[in-house]
Amino acid sequence: MPRSTMATSPQPATGSVALLIGTRKGAFILRGDRTRRTWKLSAPMFLGHIVHHLVLDPRDRRTLLMACRTGHLGPTVFRSTDFGKTWKEATKPPAFPKVPEGQQGRAVDHVFWLTPGHMSQPGTWYAGTSPQGLFRSNDGGVTWEPFSYINDDPQYREWMGSVQDGTPDGPKLHSILIDPRDPGHLYFAMSGGGVHESVDGGQTWTTIVQGLEVVEGFDAATITFHDPHCVRLCPSNPDRLYQQNHCGIYRMDRSEGRWIRIGKNMPKNIGDIGFPMVLHPDDTDTAWVFPMDGSTVWPRVSPGGKPAAYVTRNGGKTWTRQDKGFPRANAWWTVKRQAMTADAHQPVGLYLGTTSGEIWASRTEGSTWVCIARHLPEIYSVEVAGLGR
Repeated sequence: MPRSTMATSPQPATGSVALLIGTRKGAFILRGDRTRRTWKLSAPMFLGHIVHHLVLDPRDRRTLLMACRTGHLGPTVFRSTDFGKTWKEATKPPAFPKVPEGQQGRAVDHVFWLTPGHMSQPGTWYAGTSPQGLFRSNDGGVTWEPFSYINDDPQYREWMGSVQDGTPDGPKLHSILIDPRDPGHLYFAMSGGGVHESVDGGQTWTTIVQGLEVVEGFDAATITFHDPHCVRLCPSNPDRLYQQNHCGIYRMDRSEGRWIRIGKNMPKNIGDIGFPMVLHPDDTDTAWVFPMDGSTVWPRVSPGGKPAAYVTRNGGKTWTRQDKGFPRANAWWTVKRQAMTADAHQPVGLYLGTTSGEIWASRTEGSTWVCIARHLPEIYSVEVAGLGR
């Protein structure tokens, strides 16, 4: 069990903010001023290509990595060292090894998730793919190597299920998390396949699914049936995790070793099913979710066509609806797991991208929302890039 030590919270940011946006038809950068009131949208990058994730390297604040699926190159990663002015493709993108003739292998459909390595490990990145695979780069994203003890392990392959399992866009490995106190303390999640933890830099892994529910009629003891949508590590207390799951919202304190379903305290007519999970940078007890209709409607929509975020400020004991500024009716969009995020300003700014191509922002920790960009393609991811403190 990792040590129980609070992380040191940085001073609130005061500089300008940029939003890194991945969409079904390219990537965009939306730049805001210091007040977060005025925004300017860039020209599209890689127009027409699917961009699942666009992430800034916080260690140099200029390198960007993009998880992209192109019509002619297939699944790959692009790298920019000048904040998006120029790009180069990875010379060896994430890929499963070839298998001997006659054996059944796997092929990466798309790179889904990117996570920069620990602050003490410049050049290290992690990637999650669909179907489920975990990869690492030690040269800034130029070349990638598989975690064979995850990707090829018979037990993990069983937990991953088949490529037909999961949502229409495929099963995924996501939510790759790094303890800021220890570069060897890692987490990842699989949809399906549960949540997993390593304390030795990824050489060995342990499942952490105690307390999690699965769909009625399935056995919770079978890891395959666990479907985490998004897992987050508290910036101010890395011994606490929050999770938006297919079967509810959960919190875990590592000293207890068990997930607690805090989503049962959500309004019954809304439920606690969704995709994104966002945490306050300084307050361990504050978190936001964006619920969706958890019934048989697929693809998912906002409950009743009335979108809203919900916030807890007491670790999930109570939840408050935050819908001021959102459409009051007939807004059937929702928010994907990578498409909601927060900045480090005071008060904290929240940002989300919708399946209908809008970017919404709140400078007031969710109490009011404004639309700051419209008419984009379907939005897959939104990440904050702080441009100075």
